[in-house]
Amino acid sequence: MSSQETLAPETSAVMNTYARFPEAMVRGEGVYLFDEKERRFLDFYAGIAVNGLGHCHPHLVKTLQDQATKLWHVSNLYHIPEQERLAKRLTANSFADRVFFTNSGVEAMEGMIKLARRYHYVDGNPNKWRIITVQGAFHGRSLATISAAANPKYVEGFGPAVDGFDNVPFGNLNELRSAITEETAAILIEPIQGEGGIRPANMEYLKGLREAADEFGLLLIFDEIQCGNARTGKMWGHEWADIKPDAIATAKGLGGGFPVGCFMATEEAAKGLVPGVHGTTYGGNPLAMAAANAVLDVTEKDGFLDHVQEVASYLQGKLDQLVADHSSIFTSWRGAGLMIGLQANAENIEAIKVISAFKDEGLLTVGAADNIIRLLPPLIIEKEHIDEAYAAMDAAAKKLEG
Repeated sequence: MSSQETLAPETSAVMNTYARFPEAMVRGEGVYLFDEKERRFLDFYAGIAVNGLGHCHPHLVKTLQDQATKLWHVSNLYHIPEQERLAKRLTANSFADRVFFTNSGVEAMEGMIKLARRYHYVDGNPNKWRIITVQGAFHGRSLATISAAANPKYVEGFGPAVDGFDNVPFGNLNELRSAITEETAAILIEPIQGEGGIRPANMEYLKGLREAADEFGLLLIFDEIQCGNARTGKMWGHEWADIKPDAIATAKGLGGGFPVGCFMATEEAAKGLVPGVHGTTYGGNPLAMAAANAVLDVTEKDGFLDHVQEVASYLQGKLDQLVADHSSIFTSWRGAGLMIGLQANAENIEAIKVISAFKDEGLLTVGAADNIIRLLPPLIIEKEHIDEAYAAMDAAAKKLEG
């Protein structure tokens, strides 16, 4: 069976929506995964930027085990102490005053979109409901979020797009400003596009978005589902631009592998969300809150963000060497912190072939648009793991060169 063959649809009861690799991962230890044959893989995709603390982190495991013996779910009809604790920790380390907890990133995005519309409604401007988005974005797979991103690949076959989104080129402030109308409510972008190919926004562009939002009375809302939670070496990706948004949505690394997300907002931006207008059954349950609080116990420690920046710089230096030594396979890399896109040379090879070659050498990565191989390792990696990853990438490139 080749690396891209999967079980035939008729042999599985699972819907055939993923072109899965044939391996089944059965356990993890730190930065490594093991398949059913006990082959060890260095994990440089971390469940697509989710397992920030690696696999089976002792503190996270113990916290979940302890919580599992106490209480799993009560619903948001009752106060959840760990939810309040987590919200205060998140707001203390961000621009935000209020947090709404969700089960996933896409649910957080839906809530943030509703927040933006509701804000103008209660402010006496119900005509302001449209949101400007940018090309190359990925905000999730609900009907609203695929419409927001306007990527034909994800919209095709799902009927008319959800109205309310105006899509403009990424990075072009003039075209974005030209798209603002009396119906515009907000500007929505990822500070670093993930699925779109690890494309970081220019810092001046982000500052220009803040200025445009202030000038026209709009909310500036960020999708930090992938680039948040210390992935870039700061707790939030937008912090590199030294600006403050009105709201962000985040998930992925927040729970270290446990399904949890949230959207966060200033008191002003959140003023329209009052009892009865938004809700969730599972969001913010005690198990999810225990997991996310355990993740913060680690990421908030002195020196953690410095460590991410240090190992990220080391990785980036190795990638400079890799690209220089194998220019027929790689053209460049881009990104920030431990959110890196390694670009395969489209004239010679497809990224998926490189990803398969890496896997054959024991290194797990994941693709993205623009012929990109994403490197999203656990934030706890050390330089020796980067050396190991480099050796695997170098060996794979040599074999691909023939």
